[in-house]
Amino acid sequence: MGQSSTIPLEVDDSDMEKRPTVRIGGRLVGEEHGVFIIAEAGVNHNGSVDAAHRLIDAAREAGADAVKFQAFCADRLVAADAPLCDYQQARAQSGSQRELLRRLELRRDDFAALKKHADAAGVAFLATPFGLDELRMLCDLGVPAIKIASPDLVNVPLLAAAADTGRPMILSTGASELAEVDAAVETLFQRGATDRLVLLHCVSSYPTPPADARLRCIRTLADRFAVPVGFSDHTASPDIGAVAVAVGAAVLEKHLTLDRRAAGPDHFFSLEPEPFSRYVAAARQAYQSLGDGNIRCCSAERQVRELARGSVVAATHIPAGKRLTSDVLAIRRPAGGIEPAQWTTLLGRVAKTDIPADTRLSWAMLH
Repeated sequence: MGQSSTIPLEVDDSDMEKRPTVRIGGRLVGEEHGVFIIAEAGVNHNGSVDAAHRLIDAAREAGADAVKFQAFCADRLVAADAPLCDYQQARAQSGSQRELLRRLELRRDDFAALKKHADAAGVAFLATPFGLDELRMLCDLGVPAIKIASPDLVNVPLLAAAADTGRPMILSTGASELAEVDAAVETLFQRGATDRLVLLHCVSSYPTPPADARLRCIRTLADRFAVPVGFSDHTASPDIGAVAVAVGAAVLEKHLTLDRRAAGPDHFFSLEPEPFSRYVAAARQAYQSLGDGNIRCCSAERQVRELARGSVVAATHIPAGKRLTSDVLAIRRPAGGIEPAQWTTLLGRVAKTDIPADTRLSWAMLH
């Protein structure tokens, strides 16, 4: 990829202090604005509109910020003889991708009803378009952002069309080489998406073993492109999301299902509502635990600071006129007197008055 002036391949300290943000609906998305959690309903409705509505309710009850589905036409998306991935074959009731996906399609009217439901529930409605027709449909419905799936990171026509909508974009990077991510970001930046792009580190393995999660890629992407970065979590773990937040993820995308035992390609590595709720709670707690990075004594530490730190005291009776030496001084709890950090300054000072043993010293006692 040619060098682009719009992609900050080296980010200086002042750039990082800006902490880039993107607005999705009513939420600012970025490292300083909590973690934006997307419940990936995907195709876990198994083609049932009723199940799709129940997934929206489950996402809301779990505390997710958004719920996301997938919009596609199987006949346009895949060739008739396209085979299934290994993880799909064990759980599919068909021999080709097209047959599998046909059973998982939702209609335009279904998406309209689902968006209305999500809006009423206070959950942002998102869907991944897998073609230009689906992209236009979602824009007509007024979705607050466009999510592009990892396989389409190299789909230049879809990337360009999505950027041209002017909407915020979320782009997953699974199974990609860095040069491919560079090229995709350059395409989007050249079409004006510089301040409305979120990247998701993603591992396209189902489920992803935690050892393969490579969460340090979150920081790599954030530093390279100066955009908010999150994690599209395909592990089966309810804990990895919190770890991703600790690394710097501003967004988490996690599959939600009503029943992990259901037939279908994605249920087995998804989380059911109760574990998903714990996932959300753990991620938000992880964010709260990060703090602002400023080292200082906080209010919760104040009592321990006062009671566990010591003061300089008279180790023995010190008569007036005696010059202080280390053998007549000691450090004992609590704080409140002269701090031990002043020890060397005290040596050689002279007592103005008699100082009884175990008395905390003050500067007024000394010449």
